[in-house]
Amino acid sequence: MLIEFQKMNGLGNDFVMIDDRGEALELAPDAVARLCDRHFGIGADGVILVRPSKRPECAAYMHYINSDGTLAQMCGNGVRCFAKFLVDNGIVDAEAGELTADTLAGPKPIRFTTDDRGMLANATVDMGAPILDPSQVPVDAAPDAQAPQGAPFVSKLSIDSPWGTFRFTCVSMGNPHAVTFIDDFETLPDDAFTDPSRKGLDTFDVHKVGRFFEGHERFPEKANVEFATVDRPGTDEQEGALSMRVYERGCAETLACGTGTCATSVAACLLGLSGRSNLVHLRGGDLHIRWSEGGSVFMTGPAATAFAGTFEH
Repeated sequence: MLIEFQKMNGLGNDFVMIDDRGEALELAPDAVARLCDRHFGIGADGVILVRPSKRPECAAYMHYINSDGTLAQMCGNGVRCFAKFLVDNGIVDAEAGELTADTLAGPKPIRFTTDDRGMLANATVDMGAPILDPSQVPVDAAPDAQAPQGAPFVSKLSIDSPWGTFRFTCVSMGNPHAVTFIDDFETLPDDAFTDPSRKGLDTFDVHKVGRFFEGHERFPEKANVEFATVDRPGTDEQEGALSMRVYERGCAETLACGTGTCATSVAACLLGLSGRSNLVHLRGGDLHIRWSEGGSVFMTGPAATAFAGTFEH
């Protein structure tokens, strides 16, 4: 059985996209792992099946599977690619300028722009309000701070590691995130870097350190782990700038993480490190994040198609 696919990416966070509106395809975890293998398969951070939605307001349902075969509630870069798949393949009218995607984390309204060929170029996704309640993130820790809106949250969870103690702000964007801001790399040990002669975020060993924290007992459903810096503090009126690298739950390090970018921007605001709008620099490019006064987090960024093909299943 030959299955058609399209390979798409959001800032290098890449996915195998499959039209499964007939709901005929079941992929076992080992089949997903083979597809995502960068040496023996297509190569991707995950697989997205485009399926019908049971919600009348939604154009389709995004069934997202991590590269290790585990089901994920939400993926920010993936949902932009999902929107691009719907628009570029005529499932959604390119002139509509908007659609709503169904996800395990609920409906996500999306506004989009197209290029001169009528293909989706950029999308702004309403990612919804961040979840701060520790039991809902989830994180096994008591709240130690209160958000401006009054919600208690975990602002500085200290976890010891072979590389020292890291402090995490815990936020859910439909999936769990643990964000740590590093302001002095020189104090970290040499083995926390791939090149200790030039310590910084670009040489920080995210794969090794991130893997340690991803499965830590404090995170009962594991966690996406973000390592971030504040490049330019913002205000509520002026956009700030952050840099971030991420170890994604079920994927290892990726070039970008949409939900992680949102969580990092929210954490910066909660900690008073920046304002509600931030340009976030990732290894694969930049995303604009705005946490509105109304509560929703809006993510704006591109999506692109790399190639299409078939595989045997």
